[in-house]
Amino acid sequence: MPSIIIIFIVTFMLSYAWHMVGITIGYHRLLSHRSFRCQKLIEYFWVLGGYLAFQGSPIWWAAMHRAHHRYTDSPFDPHSPRLSGWKYAYYGWIKEPGYPEHISPTIQCRDLTKDSLYKWLEQGGDWRKAHKLCFRLGIAYRIALILCFGWVVAIAEFTAALIVQHIPLLLNVVCHIPKLGYKNYFTPDGSVNVWWVAMLTFGEGWHNNHHAFPGSARSGLRRFEIDPSWLTLRLMKLVGLVSWMREESISSKYKPAIEKTLTSVG
Repeated sequence: MPSIIIIFIVTFMLSYAWHMVGITIGYHRLLSHRSFRCQKLIEYFWVLGGYLAFQGSPIWWAAMHRAHHRYTDSPFDPHSPRLSGWKYAYYGWIKEPGYPEHISPTIQCRDLTKDSLYKWLEQGGDWRKAHKLCFRLGIAYRIALILCFGWVVAIAEFTAALIVQHIPLLLNVVCHIPKLGYKNYFTPDGSVNVWWVAMLTFGEGWHNNHHAFPGSARSGLRRFEIDPSWLTLRLMKLVGLVSWMREESISSKYKPAIEKTLTSVG
């Protein structure tokens, strides 16, 4: 019995890390913001981690996230708790039958639509088909784990994936409620840094920093703002798996636009 518990815990922890970093590094910092460059094999490894956490089509995810930054906390934001309420921001927006009229993946994600794998996972832009495919492939993966490693590994892995699936949805709500966090930058939206969300998401909870510098591979900017996803990218760059990365805390590209609204970053 103790060995089964140990196997479950170790599998859960490793799976949680892979799926979460698959979202933070793969779906978010790479596909959505292009904050670093790497070989396709490395890209697919991280994106697969996010995909198997039931995140849906990478093109759909990136298109919605890019729209979130373009229209943050406005009527065109796909999931703003300020305007739509926390239930819609958490899960309601996912139930929409397709892309809103102002969001076009062929325009906003032209770079991703050139990838044949991502185009296939997108299923022609059909929301239901793409999510059904994601679910079926996710279940097939767990069945393969059962056949190869047994029920304990499969259940631990599946549990981790289900939990990770909800973490970005939680972030959409919590990190846009000002009273729940703090700001380093006076951005024109309600984004805030929330430390415990940052711990769950390996650095994504430093959301106000991210909205100030969305193109940066680094979200934790102050000394106490630990950002494991950025540290992972730094390690990957050190060993040659990342060829370029935007990691400066304040780049010349963004500084002039918000220079007058910066608070101190220690």
